[in-house]
Amino acid sequence: MTNISVSEMAEGGDVEWELSKENIQPLRRGRAISALHQALSQQQDGPTSAINQQRQAFESELRTYEGDDPLSVWDRYIKWTEQTFPQGGKESNLTTLLERVVTRFTEEKHYHNDPRYVDLWIKFAKNCQEPLEIYRYMQAQGIGVTQASLYIAWSEEYEDQGNFRKADLVYQEGFRKSADPHDKLLQFHKALQARVSRQVMMNVEEEDSDDEPKQLERVSLADLKHRGKKKAVAPINRTGAGIRSIPGGLKSQGAPVLGSNSRLVIFDENKAQSAGPSEPRLEAWVAPPTSRAKENEQKPERWCDVKMPQKSKFGHTVMAPPPPKLTFQPFVEESDQPPTMGEQTKRQQAGALKVQQKCLSTKICGCIRTFN
Repeated sequence: MTNISVSEMAEGGDVEWELSKENIQPLRRGRAISALHQALSQQQDGPTSAINQQRQAFESELRTYEGDDPLSVWDRYIKWTEQTFPQGGKESNLTTLLERVVTRFTEEKHYHNDPRYVDLWIKFAKNCQEPLEIYRYMQAQGIGVTQASLYIAWSEEYEDQGNFRKADLVYQEGFRKSADPHDKLLQFHKALQARVSRQVMMNVEEEDSDDEPKQLERVSLADLKHRGKKKAVAPINRTGAGIRSIPGGLKSQGAPVLGSNSRLVIFDENKAQSAGPSEPRLEAWVAPPTSRAKENEQKPERWCDVKMPQKSKFGHTVMAPPPPKLTFQPFVEESDQPPTMGEQTKRQQAGALKVQQKCLSTKICGCIRTFN
């Protein structure tokens, strides 16, 4: 594997590299120019089945492998994915592959300090939102505790967050565990110390520049103090003490000055207790921190198979079912009972008879009055 050179790619007239170089993710060990050129050419030509066939071949080899080193297949599979998908993204499915491989060999202790397995764990941590949690989990499980690559990646993460003290303590833990290779660990530790020293010197220079008195400048339309008793003469120095303060304005408040009796406490780093990385405590395997921290995760599914609830014209999502029929006769007062058809007919006939009797009595009374 060789690192990519822009001049080499430009001399070959690779237009794909010039158009896509901003999105290519860098690798620590570099990228193969031939593999990069092939991957970018396939993206320009459109989706092909060659990548899918190669991926299916790796998956088939993972299922049917019966050799003594199954990690080698996973290692080749991960490296092929990194070279084939230089821009990363969901199409590469790299994060899922890394999670599968780190959980696949957790019970096989002889792989815990294998450089290939530790390197896969580090790649998995860098693809997670909380890599420090992954490194602490690896230390607790005894994964990679004798490999310098773990402490280098762990320290770099602390350094990126600005915690140089813990970054140095991680290297000290690596020296205490006699991590290999020792020369590589020592080289990265010295580089960290050089960067910290350079940062401290820059901070000191900035503080010194802030403490220096600033050059006073003339203020436009400022009221100057005059010289002379009989005749007012403008002063030669028209800055600083030569400017008369304007009454009614706000006075600038400087930093409070410590009194003579106040004591200044100076921090002594030698007296402070250095809390280094805790002793790794082996625990039972539960799950990787990222998988354990996921909540409300739903698997993706096809939208065409999802059925939305139908709404009626009144806006109700689900129509209420009809009420069940009563299985018993409710109690009703006799006075409140509705009349039956026979009783209603009798009442109508009785009413009509009363009307006829009333009309007959009225006629009889009229005849008697006429006779009299």
